[in-house]
Amino acid sequence: MESMTLTTFALVRHGQTDWNAERRLQGTTDIPLNETGRAQARDAVATLSGHEWDTIVSSPLGRAAETADIIAEGLGLTVARRVPELIERSFGPAEGLQAGPELEALRVPGGFRGGESDEDAAARGLAALEDLAGEFAGKRVLVVSHGTLIRLALSSAIGRTLDSVHNAVLNLAHHHVVDGWRVEYYNGELLTADVEG
Repeated sequence: MESMTLTTFALVRHGQTDWNAERRLQGTTDIPLNETGRAQARDAVATLSGHEWDTIVSSPLGRAAETADIIAEGLGLTVARRVPELIERSFGPAEGLQAGPELEALRVPGGFRGGESDEDAAARGLAALEDLAGEFAGKRVLVVSHGTLIRLALSSAIGRTLDSVHNAVLNLAHHHVVDGWRVEYYNGELLTADVEG
């Protein structure tokens, strides 16, 4: 019965890049994985192999696409497609900057001047996940995307502000046609039962 359909998502942030290591805002800038990031993607396979996955999709940005390819190979699967709506939130002219006066000068309520707002990024990310929930209803979907987009989308879905997403760790969420979203694991940790939306 459609009203009983539960779709499960593993939402995985890409592995580390040099800009991650340098604590620079990446956004839509297409920075590749570094060797640490590739190792993190390979390590993620062990956790993800404890579940059966029906499909894998990813953001088209190189760091997410390569992470998805490494994970897919480790699981004996292939990436079904790249989903443009899963791209990282745009930080506009703040991309490439580290914490400091130059970055602070660009900060505006809900984001950075010339970038995508928290609200818009959350809405885009959540809409992309809900489209996938419709397309793969009742399936188990592995999504490789980006930290800020995952955090904002899931925060919006459950009505609670979540912490930053770690590189290449398991975030497990369930979408029910009637009851909406529930986050079971975040940053590899089991969440308490009150974290629902």
